[in-house]
This record gives sequence, C-alpha cells and structure tokens, in this order.
Amino acid sequence: MSDSRPQLRRTTPLVSISAIVIDTETTGLNTQSDRIVQIGAVAMRDGKLDFDSTFDVLVNPGIPIPPASTEIHHINDEDVKGAETFEQAIPKLDAFFNAPLWIGYSIGFDLAVMKAEHERAGLDWSPPPSLDLQHLGQLVVPNLPNRSLETLAVWLKVPTDNRHNALGDAIMTARVFKALVPKLAEKDIFTFAAAKRASNRISTPGASENGWADIRDEGALRVRNVSEYARIDSYPYRHRVSEIMNSPPKTVKPKTTLAAAMKQLMDDNISSLFVVPEKAGKSHGIITERDVLRAIANYGPGALKKNVDQYCTRPLMGIGEDEFIYKAISRMSSLNVRHLAVFDSRGKLAGVITSRDLLQQRSGEASILGDNIEQANSAEELATIWPSLAETARGLVYEQVDPRNIAAIISRELRALTRRACELSIEEMAEKGRGKPPVQWAMMVLGSGGRGESLLAMDQDNAIIFEKGEPGGKTDRWFEEMGTRATMILHHAGVPLCDGNIMASNLEWRMSRERWRKNVQHWISRSNPQDIINSDIFFDASAVAGNEELLRELELDALEAASKSRNFIQLLSMNAADFPTVLGWFNKIKTENGRVDLKRAGLMPIFSAARVLALKHRIALNSTPQRLEAVKELEPEKARTLENLTEAHRIFLEIILKQQLRDLDAGLPLSNSISPTAFSGFELEEIRWALNETRAVSDVLGVGLTYA
Repeated sequence: MSDSRPQLRRTTPLVSISAIVIDTETTGLNTQSDRIVQIGAVAMRDGKLDFDSTFDVLVNPGIPIPPASTEIHHINDEDVKGAETFEQAIPKLDAFFNAPLWIGYSIGFDLAVMKAEHERAGLDWSPPPSLDLQHLGQLVVPNLPNRSLETLAVWLKVPTDNRHNALGDAIMTARVFKALVPKLAEKDIFTFAAAKRASNRISTPGASENGWADIRDEGALRVRNVSEYARIDSYPYRHRVSEIMNSPPKTVKPKTTLAAAMKQLMDDNISSLFVVPEKAGKSHGIITERDVLRAIANYGPGALKKNVDQYCTRPLMGIGEDEFIYKAISRMSSLNVRHLAVFDSRGKLAGVITSRDLLQQRSGEASILGDNIEQANSAEELATIWPSLAETARGLVYEQVDPRNIAAIISRELRALTRRACELSIEEMAEKGRGKPPVQWAMMVLGSGGRGESLLAMDQDNAIIFEKGEPGGKTDRWFEEMGTRATMILHHAGVPLCDGNIMASNLEWRMSRERWRKNVQHWISRSNPQDIINSDIFFDASAVAGNEELLRELELDALEAASKSRNFIQLLSMNAADFPTVLGWFNKIKTENGRVDLKRAGLMPIFSAARVLALKHRIALNSTPQRLEAVKELEPEKARTLENLTEAHRIFLEIILKQQLRDLDAGLPLSNSISPTAFSGFELEEIRWALNETRAVSDVLGVGLTYA
C-alpha cells in the first residue's frame, strides 16, 4: 500500500478525527499463513461517520476456509469462489484505505495479516498510524468481565446487531469509538497524541507471540523541535489593523450623485467612500469604484445623475481596529469583498482597509485560522479548526514573534470560539421552541482569556450578565440552558470545563446586572479569600457576545469602587505578593517530579500585581503589559522595576508556550509547568533572571515579602 496518506496532526482532537474504521475476516488466526476472506471499513470524516462511504469486499484466499472459521463469519469456499484475489483487489484498497488514520478493535491482528498479504503479493507495505479500540476501552473501563468488542459495546449501550461480518463489525467498532470519545475526554485524553501515548502503555496478551503488529512502535510519537516546522508569514500576526488602515474615512452624503462620488474617488486616489446616514438609526453604506462602473454598465451614462444611496452596499462589512491583520485577510477572503470598514472600540467608524492594503500580507495560515470559527455550525466543526491554532502558534514561535502577540492571538480565538458557542446555543434553543434571549445579555471571558494572555493549556472561565431577572426565575433558567449548552459545545470543541466551575452554567457566574453590582460590592467590602479569587478573575473580564455595554457599565462602577477601598487594595496586594520561590542555593531551580509551575511562581505574581496597580490608579486596561506601561507614567520612580517585570512576563510566556508545544506533540496533558532539562543554557539563564525579578512584586505593591 502506498505511503501517500494525508498528514495526521498529533494535535487533532478525537472528536473531529478523520479515519477509516476497519475489520477483516480470515481463514484463521495465524497472521503469517492464514489469509483474508473479507475486508470491511467505514469512513469517519471530521468525527462524523459517513455511511455513504463504506468498503465491503470478499477476497478469494486461494486456500480452503476451515469449517471452524466459517462457523464464526459464515463465509465458505463457495462464497469466495468468484471473488478477486487480494492482489487483484489492491487498486480498490488503495483508493479507499489511503486515510490518515486506521482504527480497529485488536487492530494489531488486522495490520499483521494486511502486511503478510502485501508481502505475499510482492507489494510494499507501510503501516498506517492507528488506534486500537481495545486499548482505548481499557483506559476507560479496565475491569470489564472480558475484552471482547461486544462486551465493550454493551457497556456503552451501542447496538450489537450484524456481528461477525467485516463491514458490520467495522460499523459497530466505529460507533463504539464515537461513544468512547467523551469518556476519554473525562480522563483528559482529547487528542490523537494523547490517546496514542496513553494506549501505548497497554499491551495485548499473546499479541507478539502470535505475530500481531506492534502498534506501539508504529508511528512513534517523537517530540519535534520548533525549527522542524515550515515557516509562515508572521507579519499578519505581528501587526494590527489600525497600523495599516486608511484613516480618517472618506465619506459622502446619501444624496451625492454617482458622478460627484466618482470625481471624489479620482481626486483622492481612493477606491471607496462611506455613505453617512442622514437619520439616526440608519446604517452606513459603502460605494466603490466597481459599484459606479456596474451602475453605468447596467443603466447607461444616466446612472451618474442618480444618488449614491441607490447603489451603495449595506450593511457594512467590518472589523475592529485592534484586530490582528490575519483576521482582516481571512474576513475579506471569506466574505469575498475588497473593502472592510474599520471600527474603534466604541463601534464608531474609524477607517477602511482594502485588498490593496493587504496584498503584501497574504498568508495561507491566516485563512486557515481566520474566520472559520465564525462559520462553524457544530462543536465537531469547531474542533476541526482548533488544532490549527497550535500549529499557527508553533510557526510563530519559530518566527520569533513576541509571545505576548501569540498569547493575544490565542485569546482572541478563544473569545471567538466562545462567541460562536453562544450563537450555536441560541440557534439550538430556537429550534427547540425555547425562543430568543428574553432580555439584553452579555457573555464574558474571564481570567487570562479576558486579559489576552491565554496559552494552549486553557480551560473555560466564563460568565453571563443579563439585564434583569431573579435567580432561578424564568429568565435565569433560559440563560442557564444557554450557558450550559455553550460550555458543553466549548468542551467538545477542545476547551475543557473549568475545574473550579467558573462557568456561565453555574448560578454564581450567571447573574442579572443588579446582582452582579451587589456581588462586586460584596467582594470589595468584605474580601475573604474566596472574594479575592473571584474579584481577581472578574477584573480581567472581556465581553465576547451579546450587548457589551452591560459589562462596560459594570466594570466602570467596579473600578471606581475598588480604587476607593484601601483595605481591598491592600488585601489584593498581599495576595499578589504571596507566591512560592523556586530558586534555591546558587540559583538552582527547584523542581517537583522534574517540573516547576512557572505560572504559579512567575506569571501569576506579575499579572496579579499589574491588576492591583490598575485598580489602584483606575486604569481601564486589561492586558498586563499595558497596565504596567500605564503605571510607569504615574509612578516614574518605579519605571525600571516595572520594565523588568514586563520583560520577565514575556520570558515566562515564551518558555511556557514552548513547553506546551513539546507536550502537545508528546501527547502529555497541557499545563503551565515546565521541565528545565528541556531548555538550553541561555534559556535557563533567562528563566532564573525572570524569577529573580519577580521578587520585586512586593516592592512595587508596597507590601512585605510573603513568598515562601
């Protein structure tokens, strides 16, 4: 079999994997001398079974089929008398089986007999990446009475009809795999690499003695260096729309004639004009060179006397000025437009960006990541997109892009994913007759996602604010259902549920505007340890869906109240300065089981201190570098220390991200802990320097040393 299979990413989530699920029937169990009599398979595309794409062929083994084997699969010599030999069936096999992954139950046997058949026919054999469902089943439920496929299927409540037929067994195996995926996720096994690593620890008794293929050796998971990956054009990920947009925007009034608009386009050497509405409530429009030429082509020269209002395009297709350029590239491509309006943070028209502006910034990877989240129609589709985020991050690390930019990109995609999960939830509820949102609302992403500092080891931290409604009331129940649906969509798409239950499905993080205001006041006025944790998370919030003004009003009130509470600021300061030191004698990094939690010992003190300082000075910014930069203007005597903390923050982000990419390839659970032995001498020196600088947190906050 040829080795031109599509590439399988180690980071591909199991929920969205593409594969074939295979089963064979044979003349016996000797992998060297027995022969295949039937091959059955069903395709799985992006995690969905494709029953229109199946493979079912009888094979003439060239030897008699023993009665004992016929008793199992009900295939006799007469059935295969006119069938093709394995060698004759190869063209069909190559066409169907050239898949990125094979899945089977005790697939080591199937792979061994396939290899023997290829060698017997004088054909090359290249073992495919594979997963053994028997091993995956043992990971989930190790104590079943026996290891048969049927027993596992019964436990998972998968129908067991049409057994002992290759295609029937393949379909049942595929259904069992689908049922196992959420069970594996509960054990933090989300990706192909994680499944492969976990199942490699399990052996099948007697497999090697009976000549089965050792799938633990096949496709061994090797941790690759970042430099082994192809470069990508990093410019769209380094720069934002505001840097290349044309501003201020050129405008015309609705009653301007096409002739006058065309003259203005030519005089200003531009390709578009925005049509400003004369009445409040009406949207802006856009008139382009092509619109004018199209009007003349359709209606003749007389069209030039008509008003632009008749030919402009509404509504405007736009993008925020703070978005990265890769978003603009993707959006323009997906919408098939040549101009995008650019809006500021308040939704006001700020400029325009054109295809001409982006011509030099084209990037294939940008279009992969870009707007696909917004266009996904299910959790499975979202999960197919998510791996590209890790691959993009990997390429950007190789391009030496500032890790703060990479974290901002990851955070923006997390927020886009959360927004789309809300939209899909609302669509599902409408289909079930639950109606539209009963009042104005907003979904918030909290913590690192809200700060724009997420890396790949993320989980869900989200909350809902709605206009009015009592806890447990009709409105609250509607948002509880929406929040629960959204969190499960995110979970299935690859963003795990929050261990601390800080999610919109939880009543404590789903409140009316008035309850939120009271809760924040409670946190600020009483401030027990849990209040500190809750307020820390809340003060990094970013609205991602619904009416963002609801959160903005709450944030401004909370910022004002927090800045006036000296006791609250003092408690936050003491909490930020309370962190473990991991540097021992001679600057040796202390580890536990070979790892050190660089978030707890390094990142957290810095972003916590930045948050405290922002509250103290009423700085309405979310990101740690922006907060520290703003404080420099207000406390210039601390400028050098704040600059060093900013640089330490950058180093920690970069080191943690590199470790996460290594762990992702190795199928290890993602975390914020790093293995010092994985880094070069120079990188270790940077880590030590950053850890030493972190001790200055207590100085900038004006509290005594409290780290352990």
